[in-house]
Amino acid sequence: MLVVGAAIAAVALDLFLVPNAIIDGGVIGISLLLNYLTGVSFGILVLIINIPFLLSGYHRLGKGFLIASLFSIVVLAIAEGFLHHFQPITDEPLLATVFGGLILGAGVGIVIRNAGALDGTEILGIIISKSFPFSVGEFVMFINIFIFVWAGFILGWEQAMLSILTYYIASKTIDIVGQGILNETKAALIVSDVSGEIANQIEKSLKRKVTKLYGQHNHQETDTQVLYVIITRLEVAKLKQIVFDSDSRAFTTIMDTQEVHGGRFKTTAH
Repeated sequence: MLVVGAAIAAVALDLFLVPNAIIDGGVIGISLLLNYLTGVSFGILVLIINIPFLLSGYHRLGKGFLIASLFSIVVLAIAEGFLHHFQPITDEPLLATVFGGLILGAGVGIVIRNAGALDGTEILGIIISKSFPFSVGEFVMFINIFIFVWAGFILGWEQAMLSILTYYIASKTIDIVGQGILNETKAALIVSDVSGEIANQIEKSLKRKVTKLYGQHNHQETDTQVLYVIITRLEVAKLKQIVFDSDSRAFTTIMDTQEVHGGRFKTTAH
């Protein structure tokens, strides 16, 4: 699925967006602009720029996330190099914007859903939000504003506006494909007979504080503990793996959040 997702993203970039001078946000957008300015291969640029972000998130998101992300980015680079020789599907800017955004969002969503990433800016945002009064969403938005203003000077303001529309469409598509993983934060409720072990693993691996809620099984009238934890969308796959490894029969609910106040999380930008 990582191969499929990265390949789909490459189709969007090479057959829709790049031929029409339209970019996306984040590392992909930066790589496309640098490719336009320098002529250096997009695949090489997206790999080089992403590596520091991925390495910085290694301790937070784990070895599996790092390997999956690097693998996906390499596949994206290889697929981009192959598709670069094909003619674009459309040279109509609006069609390229809409369908390029949809296809790109689908590809990125598939990669994220399978515990990888093609863009490292959000990882950096997670790290920075721990030390500064900015949410992950606010940081990513700031980076993207800079990218689209830069695109306006280089590609023209009309292309910059189309690029913003592409970013919006891609983001909404990621939301659909990834079952709501566009949101910056998620709330998880976990019911298990080994809740203490799961809580310790979450705090150890994800560095997230876990709250224990005390409940009671209705029919058995026996006491139980319900774990409550707030995580980012990139940590969902890791959380599910932690729970499954400790108790394959655990009951887990993962929900979208509108706003989070206090603790490690600041008010979201949604």
